[in-house]
Amino acid sequence: MQPESVGALTETQIRATASAISEQQTASGLILWFSDGHADTWNHTEAAMALSTAGLVSAAGRAYEWLARSQRPDGSWHHYYLTNGVEDAKVDTNCCAYVATGVLHHFLTTNDSNFLEEMWPTVKKALDFVVGHQAASGHIPWAIHTSGTPWSYSLVTGSSSILHSLRCGVVLASHLNQEQPEWEFAAVRLASLLQSHESQFEPKRRWAMDWYYPVLTGVLTGREASRRLSARFEEFALGDRGVRCVSDQPWITTAETCECAMAFLATGDEATAHKLFESIQLLRDDDGAYFTGMVFPDEITFPDNERSTYSSAAVVLAAGALGNKSPASRLLLGNGLPSLDF
Repeated sequence: MQPESVGALTETQIRATASAISEQQTASGLILWFSDGHADTWNHTEAAMALSTAGLVSAAGRAYEWLARSQRPDGSWHHYYLTNGVEDAKVDTNCCAYVATGVLHHFLTTNDSNFLEEMWPTVKKALDFVVGHQAASGHIPWAIHTSGTPWSYSLVTGSSSILHSLRCGVVLASHLNQEQPEWEFAAVRLASLLQSHESQFEPKRRWAMDWYYPVLTGVLTGREASRRLSARFEEFALGDRGVRCVSDQPWITTAETCECAMAFLATGDEATAHKLFESIQLLRDDDGAYFTGMVFPDEITFPDNERSTYSSAAVVLAAGALGNKSPASRLLLGNGLPSLDF
């Protein structure tokens, strides 16, 4: 089911945005950030979710087939890929874990049991790899060197996303009667760290994602989540123009604004969510693709004329969450995980 009209967008416009994403899908199924650019598995998966949300299920399926084919024997993927090879060989743990979120989203959208069964081994190997790198402290390093040595620190944003992916994996495992208690234990330990020991993570306070991601992914809920968003909203919001990528620059970005809108939606603040979503429509191009960001007050796109698939994907997914017309619509909200009782 495609999302209906949401705020400034119609169903036809949402479909156009998804079509712009599909134009950056290579013959192998890999979805690039932009023409002649690179790709990573997190943004590739987000783009696939946007495709299925807008009804381009076949293109989304090819994206998941690429993930299954390109997965390394240990369950990981390299950090950055090019059309014909690898650009950065290290491993980003959050990028690896995100396949679980994508697979659950596609299954909720299509109710395709064959897809779920075919992708389950990929999900299992990916999450086993990530959980296998959890330290005794509960931290999961943000990346693994090519030598196999873990990076020396963890990130709030990446760890929040991993937690959400682990929860998605647990839902899939339960539905398939393949319970994975080690994933549950890992999620509990990671949640405890994020909720009570945020100072132990690498400080990235100037980045908007570190501000709203614990709310978006359900690490924080209720009043605590609302307090976190309100505490720094004026710092990151550039008037009515959207959300800054970093707090000290007048650069708003499509992806951060849409994700932040979904974070507010998770707290029940639909008015702010809609306002943020509508603010980003200035970055829509004629064919439905979205520019990555814009610098104010000059209204200059930055990076110059860059139209990234992950930015367009964030728009489609935010529109779906605001419309809430599908079982998958609010999966990206940490408090929107389904039980799959069917």
